[in-house]
Amino acid sequence: MSFVIPIFPLPNVVLFPNVFLPLHIFEERYRRLVTDALKKDRVIGMVLLRSGSGHKQVEKPPVFQIGCSGVMTHAEKLPDGRYNILLHGQEKFRILAEEKNLSYRLARVELITQSQVDHEALLKARGRLETILTTHFDHLRVRRDLVASLKDENLVNALSQHLEFEPVEKQALLEQQGPLARCESLIELLEMKAILSMHPEWSDTVH
Repeated sequence: MSFVIPIFPLPNVVLFPNVFLPLHIFEERYRRLVTDALKKDRVIGMVLLRSGSGHKQVEKPPVFQIGCSGVMTHAEKLPDGRYNILLHGQEKFRILAEEKNLSYRLARVELITQSQVDHEALLKARGRLETILTTHFDHLRVRRDLVASLKDENLVNALSQHLEFEPVEKQALLEQQGPLARCESLIELLEMKAILSMHPEWSDTVH
């Protein structure tokens, strides 16, 4: 089953399910998007712009086909028409086609059904994830009480969104099939970054 949602393409933001994302909306067309969405179901589809396409010269610069919907749980309209909003990530979707757009872009999408979660395997992977965070990334000051309070899948999604990865790395994490695959990919990514931090001279040879 497909449906149409407004999409908000950005060059450096990837939204994950069950994670909150604050956004400051200042461009006129996206002010209109927010205004319209608030009158309906408050849903916005976040998608990542593909790099290297001359975004400013293209009316509809290309985006990755996989994104994540978010519902606005908070929206503050400022006196000059700008918005501060808070999105709560909902579900992954795949863009099937773009519709005739208004001042902003609309896309026909289908939700991506998540495969059944192997909770035992995910719990083991979470243990490995917490170990590498503690061993190599203690400087990030990830709050241990917050980590302990999050469910396995929510922890993986929150770290995927908030840690300082390249946008395409976050996109690759989002596109993983389910929380276990995402957790394993997140561990591999962190392990690689840990190795590069110990051998910075290798960074120019790794692509």
